[in-house]
Amino acid sequence: MTRYAIGDVQGCVEELRALLARLKFSADRDRLWFVGDLVNRGPHSLATLRMVRALADNAVVVLGNHDLHLLAVAYGVQRRRRSDTLDAVLRAPDRDALIEWLGLQPLAHLEGSDLMVHAGVVPQWTAARTLALAAEVGGALRRDPRALFEHMYGDEPDRWEERLAGATRLRFIINVLTRLRLCTADGRVDIGIKGPPPPPPSPLRPWFEHPQRATRDVRVIFGHWSALGLVERPGLLGLDSGCVWGGTLTGADLDSDHQPVSVGCAAYQEIGAP
Repeated sequence: MTRYAIGDVQGCVEELRALLARLKFSADRDRLWFVGDLVNRGPHSLATLRMVRALADNAVVVLGNHDLHLLAVAYGVQRRRRSDTLDAVLRAPDRDALIEWLGLQPLAHLEGSDLMVHAGVVPQWTAARTLALAAEVGGALRRDPRALFEHMYGDEPDRWEERLAGATRLRFIINVLTRLRLCTADGRVDIGIKGPPPPPPSPLRPWFEHPQRATRDVRVIFGHWSALGLVERPGLLGLDSGCVWGGTLTGADLDSDHQPVSVGCAAYQEIGAP
């Protein structure tokens, strides 16, 4: 069995099919790890959801910010944005089954020494703590999804404190796991910056560059930061290589030292689209 990790698909199902063919993926023997953002911005979110759901136990999925946005829209909490490409999902005859399945996916997955999240982890969280905090959000999503989504949007609080509780605690966990790019060594996050990291002396650094981060003992597999492209460092694998923005969709064999494989993707959206 081979495990392949796949970057942000964003509804680009034809590129996903082409990538799986290049990887020689076999549903009989292999598993796919998706770093989140299965949907939105690309042209075929519905086909992507159907394809990944049909893989059943051969697919491991963590939720990204666009996946959560789809759920919030489906539950009537959030309005669609101009750049959303979610209408086909929302009108589909199997909409309810797809939304139910998507809502059961976690925000973090830990298997052996591999931790997968969509965006990042603040320096203070260990892999085990990350998994436990993600499970708090998962529990809230299953219990009362509308209540979760009604309080999900926003950039505050901007620093982790164990005493955080209720909606503010859940919002911070969601922001870290699905939106984080930059933070300070003490865990203050900046969710707004989307491009390259600011130069020194800014204390904001990519979350994975803080030398004392508590997830150094695992390999963290993530997406969400297309401006960085493919990231391959000891203990790190970043797979958002700009699919939907005219970049590529990338997959990597997690169980070998083979080079990642990429396929080109059309520029379905303009960078900076709202």
